[in-house]
Amino acid sequence: MENALLPQSAQDVVDAIADALRAGEKLAITGGASKAAIGAPVAARRLEMTGLRGVVDYDPAELVLTVRPGTPLAEIQTTVAQAGQMLAFEPFDHGPMFGQPEGAATIGGVVAAGVSGSQRLSGGAVRDHLLGFRAVSGRGELFTAGARVVKNVTGFDLPKLAAGSWGRLFAMTELTLKVLPRPRESVTRLLAGLDVERAVAAMSLAMGSQADVAAAAHFPAGLSGGTSATILRVQGFGPSVAARCRMLDGLLAAFGPVGTLSPDDADAMWTALRTLAPLGQRAPLWRINVPPTGAPQIIKALPADARALLDWAGGLIWLAADIDPETVRAAALAAGGHAMLLRGDDRLRANVPAFHPQPHGVAALEARVRRAFDPAGLFETGRF
Repeated sequence: MENALLPQSAQDVVDAIADALRAGEKLAITGGASKAAIGAPVAARRLEMTGLRGVVDYDPAELVLTVRPGTPLAEIQTTVAQAGQMLAFEPFDHGPMFGQPEGAATIGGVVAAGVSGSQRLSGGAVRDHLLGFRAVSGRGELFTAGARVVKNVTGFDLPKLAAGSWGRLFAMTELTLKVLPRPRESVTRLLAGLDVERAVAAMSLAMGSQADVAAAAHFPAGLSGGTSATILRVQGFGPSVAARCRMLDGLLAAFGPVGTLSPDDADAMWTALRTLAPLGQRAPLWRINVPPTGAPQIIKALPADARALLDWAGGLIWLAADIDPETVRAAALAAGGHAMLLRGDDRLRANVPAFHPQPHGVAALEARVRRAFDPAGLFETGRF
């Protein structure tokens, strides 16, 4: 294939897409390429958005940030942290899952892939924080959706469509995100020695309480030093955090003593859920979304050598195992969820669709939406 296209402005993107349409080329939209190994290998010409970089506008008082898509995620997190704020959906970098160093992920890639971390339960998903964007469609038309302030967001809610679109609809050239104040204090409580079923029960009880738990996850014994660890994050102002931790102590007494992790140990465990380091980098990696009550059913059905981490109080299972793909997807479906293949060798990725197959009606609707933005199939590279 020819060299990648490196636009430096929105007009460059318009021109690149117009040229590709005339030439009958396919374009693969990329950012930092931290997620390039997800989906089938493709040979399409790359439209690299890293040239569209930088903060366009940031108003901490209004909790609104406008950036270009090629801006590194780490740079944005540093910028908002300096103002005592954060991206509430706790995004992360996929790079370490594929043996790459952290720091390559861009905010455009994070939004396009709908990347939400452990705090998604309490802080919401990417789609809940994307207020607006500018983009170029597969027709080569520049358009704007949403707005730069919350109160002016009207019309079709296209930001919800953009989050998780994986570059199959349009090339975003600017994004406006809602940010939130960073909590002043964070405490991670620990329940040790629970099996998966009791861990999910404990997390569900905590999440449904007035303790306002920000995140909940479970590490099986084999991935946490021989004793399973169920962790719950409580954050906010000091007196409030202390009161809610006491509430959790009483609420979870039936599950055993409730301990507190040191700040360093807590940071290490939450980081492990972002990098998935405990799962290694060799086995095929699956992301299974399921109602939390269905998580024990899936875990118990896995072979003994499978490794799994539970996030989102059991609603998200990260599974590293060399298992027949149909078995994984059947188990997810039986538990009321779906499974996405994130990592595998070229042969597996070429033969197993990354996304869980959709029901016929949903797939047909999705195809019509894609054709509305990209009638020529410019962004249909075969990756998904």
